[in-house]
Formats: sequence, C-alpha cells, structure tokens
Amino acid sequence: MRATRIMANLHVADVEAAKSFYTDYLGLRTEEFNMGWVARYTSPDTGANVQLVTRDASAPENPVISIHTDDIEGAYEEALRLGYEIVHPITTEPWGVRRFLLRAPDGNVINIVRHRD
Repeated sequence: MRATRIMANLHVADVEAAKSFYTDYLGLRTEEFNMGWVARYTSPDTGANVQLVTRDASAPENPVISIHTDDIEGAYEEALRLGYEIVHPITTEPWGVRRFLLRAPDGNVINIVRHRD
C-alpha cells in the first residue's frame, strides 16, 4: 500500500467546544469541513492540519489516524491477505469517501481512505 497523506484524528467530546483551541491558539484557521462528528482544521500558512472526531458515524470504533491512499481496493486486499483484523469493511460512505478500518498489530484502529476524485 502507498500512503499519500497521514492525518491525526483527535478524539474530542464536542467539535464546536474544542474548535477555538485548534483554530485560535494553534492557528489552524481553515475549516476544510465540519460534519458535526468530524471536522478538519488546517493552517493556511503551513498546511499543518488535524481532524477532530467525536464518534465515527458508521464504524464501531474511532480511528487514531487516517491514512489516505490512491489504491483503496489494493490496500484492502493486502490487509486481508496479511490477516489484519478488519474493524469496518470497505465501504463507500454517504459523505463520498471509500474506506475501511483495520486494527494494527499494536491495537490502534486505522482508517484507510480514498477521497473521491
């Protein structure tokens, strides 16, 4: 699998309540999206970013990171072949991404994702 970007997913109780720390203090002022349960904030100067997550909308567990790839189908097949635990099967989500979640050998849940073109 080829990772094209890795994004931290920070668990928060409430995206709106947490927002000002990340936007005002850390300078991640650009809100790329906000779906209520997940929001991404980015620095307009550096491109540094983070996702705030309350509770994943469709998966049974929250991922700690999101790994973007350009070959989601290949990544899924490789994960199956290697015997990794699939936490959430490959799915095209209503918000447009195609993704699956797996458990890394260390126990962390990872979101493998491809955004629509």
